[in-house]
Amino acid sequence: MPWHEVSTMSLRREFVMLALNEGANVRELCRRFGISAKTGYKWIDRYRAEGSSALSDRSRRPHHSPQRTAQGLEQRVLALRDRHPAWGARKLHRRLIDLGYTDLPKPSTVHAILLRHGRIDAFDSTKHHPWQRFEHPTPNALWQMDFKGHFALGSGRCHPLTVLDDHSRFNVCLQACADERGSSVQGHLSASFQRYGLALGRHLR
Repeated sequence: MPWHEVSTMSLRREFVMLALNEGANVRELCRRFGISAKTGYKWIDRYRAEGSSALSDRSRRPHHSPQRTAQGLEQRVLALRDRHPAWGARKLHRRLIDLGYTDLPKPSTVHAILLRHGRIDAFDSTKHHPWQRFEHPTPNALWQMDFKGHFALGSGRCHPLTVLDDHSRFNVCLQACADERGSSVQGHLSASFQRYGLALGRHLR
């Protein structure tokens, strides 16, 4: 039976109590509790050394982080960010160099400092990734079709229909439709396929 979070301590205690019984088959108990033998012996050794309190999880955070940025430098990064909230890690890094600071961490580390101290919203930062354009390698490999909203006219409403070639970004169709019904769209697509050499039947079935 696997150790679920809600009963971790009780299961560890039960395992250790059974394992410490005379003649207990520790490896068989490990199999029953769904843990490795290495893990099982770890909990037995901890219990023998420190008692039940040793069965709780311990922090995995290192006691010493030699690669962590010095606190004084972190404070300079944060102070500069607070003065210029719109600046990102690269610009902050460049500005600190211009101000004469040496032994600076990489821009990626500056970004990590800002995240760690709550100066950057992790969700919001995803909206600022460099824009990338994706396109098919050849013309007519993919067309993108869309209605660009609709607006009122004196005689009704206009529904602009566009069909864009994904490679060249050329509008193979730009029509003002009276509605967005399939029959209206099919007629304009039929004309576009005939004009630009694509077989109509294969695409409209």
